[in-house]
Amino acid sequence: MTLHTMPTTMPLVPTWDDPLRQQAFASWLERLAPSQGLHTGSVRVASADASFRRYFRVDSTHGTRIIMDAPPAKENSRPFVQIATLMLEAGLLAPRVLDWHEAEGFMLLDDLGSSTMMEVLDPKQPQANLPLYQRATEALLSWQRASRAGVLPPYDQALLARELSLFPDWYLVQHKGLHLSDEQKAVLSTTFETIIQRNLAAPRVYVHRDFMPRNLMMPHDANEPRLGVLDFQDAVYGPVTYDIASLMRDAFLSWDEEFVLDVTIRYWEKARKLGLLDHDGWANDFGEFWRAVEWMGLQRHLKVAGIFARLTLRDGKPKYLADAPRFIQYIRATASRYRELKPLLHLIDAVEGTTPASSYAFGRV
Repeated sequence: MTLHTMPTTMPLVPTWDDPLRQQAFASWLERLAPSQGLHTGSVRVASADASFRRYFRVDSTHGTRIIMDAPPAKENSRPFVQIATLMLEAGLLAPRVLDWHEAEGFMLLDDLGSSTMMEVLDPKQPQANLPLYQRATEALLSWQRASRAGVLPPYDQALLARELSLFPDWYLVQHKGLHLSDEQKAVLSTTFETIIQRNLAAPRVYVHRDFMPRNLMMPHDANEPRLGVLDFQDAVYGPVTYDIASLMRDAFLSWDEEFVLDVTIRYWEKARKLGLLDHDGWANDFGEFWRAVEWMGLQRHLKVAGIFARLTLRDGKPKYLADAPRFIQYIRATASRYRELKPLLHLIDAVEGTTPASSYAFGRV
């Protein structure tokens, strides 16, 4: 789901569970080294993400490069290559694919930087971070402005529904150990249908799908105004509201609503001038746009709560679930503001014990 820097306690030298894959990697690197100026003995772990991909850093005569290790049996790298090209064409600071061994799943990329936007933010002083967020929204607008229908997979009803199902399947049933009654299932079904209907009504653009500070890089060149953009391989064509909701309702960092509104209004001002918000009065009424962003954010928050539970229970990555309370709070905050979402709020409160569970009695599996 997202790329993050390795802690200093992690070994710098990559380890391999499969000797044959290690040998294939060494052969690929040796073949590539002369033309790319690589120093093969300098390979070290750079980062990892929530999938099966790993990233190494290697020195070269041109500076450092990044190597992606993505086993083809577990990761399809074709979307990464396609979307990297789209981003570069749109003027974003995205990594160039310098070499790709498709059969083995090894890729040599530009190194966009060693620090993420997340690492340089000051959580205690929201306004001090405004210039960084303005750089982030400039990248987002460049990406959205380049949008064309029929290029990326559609963020359609089926995908939205599949993502929403992660919440009951993994967060409620698997993580919380709940047995949902027919009434509770009906609440979720009705709520999910409304969420999907609201979000499918939005204008469509290219959607990064995980546009947040952990996936934005501080460039090596201090004079480079653009932030680097990573982890874009799941991009789709869908609601214009998705990425700004992702940016401002972060998986790992919460801002007060005043700052969230400040950044979102600045984004809205620019997006409407670019003609991206020609829908249902959005270009003239920030309030209408803001409500749409909240409904889109709600879909993402429910999805991610489910994903974080799945990462812990299925994939053995418990650190993600530690951030689930942040998403539950996002869900509660949005659900409390809309009449149609009150049944969902009551359900969540019963599950989390945030109010007396008077409406629902949850049985354990």
